[in-house]
Amino acid sequence: MYRLRELERKDIPTINRWRNNPELVALLGAPFRYINSAVDEKWFDMYMGNRNSTIRCSIVDSEDEPIGLITLASVDYLNQSAELHIMIGEEGNCGKGIGTFALTRMLEHAFSNMNLHRVELAVLEDNRRARALYEKVGFVEEGKKREVRYKNGKFVDMVMYSILKRDFAPAILGGVLRILTFRYIACILVDSVSRKSRSSGCVMMRLSSRSVRGRMPCC
Repeated sequence: MYRLRELERKDIPTINRWRNNPELVALLGAPFRYINSAVDEKWFDMYMGNRNSTIRCSIVDSEDEPIGLITLASVDYLNQSAELHIMIGEEGNCGKGIGTFALTRMLEHAFSNMNLHRVELAVLEDNRRARALYEKVGFVEEGKKREVRYKNGKFVDMVMYSILKRDFAPAILGGVLRILTFRYIACILVDSVSRKSRSSGCVMMRLSSRSVRGRMPCC
């Protein structure tokens, strides 16, 4: 249903619309500013000239329409590390598992294809939903930068997270096991309900048969 592909020029109008949405930018570490389309076109050109240290992927739906953006930036091949950024463009797409999908795929790429050892990120302290997502896929809180960003008229704290290659597989395995456990329990419940339904049906049939046999002499 969702997939990652490298950012393309055709995505820029959509991303420019997101970057001009104050409510969306309020959830990010970056400050809000009005950005015209020409600025984002140059931003894309800069990315194309710097692909060795940055990987930008659009999160797209089945019709190849962008619904989010995920980035590995400041890729350091000597220390095998990178910084991660993610943005889901529309509020209506939150809570659908898109963030979990995108993070998992990008981390798989970072650790399995790029041979990175560490991926880190920073998130606003009060962005509870994002922090829960990061912790879900295996990121570990490392500390806090106090009053490091000026947002909405005040200085706010940023929480630092990281995930190591050796932490990633157990986190994913744990998620898979939770899903399988849930499905196993669901199957047991469905089977139990099904058995009860069949049992009730048999009882009704026996009662019906007895009723018919009881009326037969009167016919």
